[in-house]
Amino acid sequence: MIVGLSEPFFLSPSREGAEPFLASIAAEAQRGYLAASNFTYRVARAGARIVGVVALRDNAHLFHLFVAEDFQGRGLARRLWQLVESEALQAGNPGVFTVNASLDAVPLYEKFGFARVGEVQRVHGVSFQPMKSTP
Repeated sequence: MIVGLSEPFFLSPSREGAEPFLASIAAEAQRGYLAASNFTYRVARAGARIVGVVALRDNAHLFHLFVAEDFQGRGLARRLWQLVESEALQAGNPGVFTVNASLDAVPLYEKFGFARVGEVQRVHGVSFQPMKSTP
């Protein structure tokens, strides 16, 4: 699901130069993140199907937030974010979170209370907007 929803990050339809990003979202990398103690993953299911995934790294960085296209616009992304945000706050996060948002997702993260930090970054074939949320 994550790979299929990652198109807004790529600078080129050919994905040229995006190999490091693609490696970071590959199944093997995901297995490593799931096994790592500094990552928290939560999923949303519709029956046996995973329709949403959220991951928080180091109790502070919103690493992944993806919702299947046919489930978008129903508040699922907000609920997934609120779940890991609440868990992070309970675990001692003072309310400071970061995310590297796809350009299409910036308005959504602004609704969640994130603000743009600096300029759009274009690195390794992908573009993203650094953002931060503070209490």
